[in-house]
Amino acid sequence: MTEQTRLSAGDLAPDFTLPSDDGNEVTLSDLRGRKVIVYFYPAAMTPGCTKQACDFTESLDSLKAAGYEVLGISPDKPEKLAKFRERDSLTITLLSDTDKAVMTAWGAFGEKKLYGKLVQGVIRSTIVLDEAGTVVVAQYNVRATGHVAKLRRDLGLD
Repeated sequence: MTEQTRLSAGDLAPDFTLPSDDGNEVTLSDLRGRKVIVYFYPAAMTPGCTKQACDFTESLDSLKAAGYEVLGISPDKPEKLAKFRERDSLTITLLSDTDKAVMTAWGAFGEKKLYGKLVQGVIRSTIVLDEAGTVVVAQYNVRATGHVAKLRRDLGLD
């Protein structure tokens, strides 16, 4: 297994267009002029991913007030993401990266440890972009629980 490329502060984030849970497509460059939080998670409707998505949803109003959009990206199909949104009353934008191309380009897919074994998979990650699409914060291997609160502190919002 090879070392994957990860984004760092100062990098220009790779652009993408992905389908959302509501059938529309979202293109990152269309969000220029706004700050964007892009977070990658392994699977909709699993305990950790649900906790993280609910935490982002609970913080969404204050994040938007601070100028942030939130995009959650997983390898799940849009239909599963729609069920996830409905089941947990999520208000964040959920995007589908079934071929994992965006995750790979952003360093959020690759080698990781799972129960002591090295495997290929989604690396729970959060990348914060400024209005020009430049990385301000890049966090990899984050914990699902408590992550949004820590991110808010890191961004000076709490």
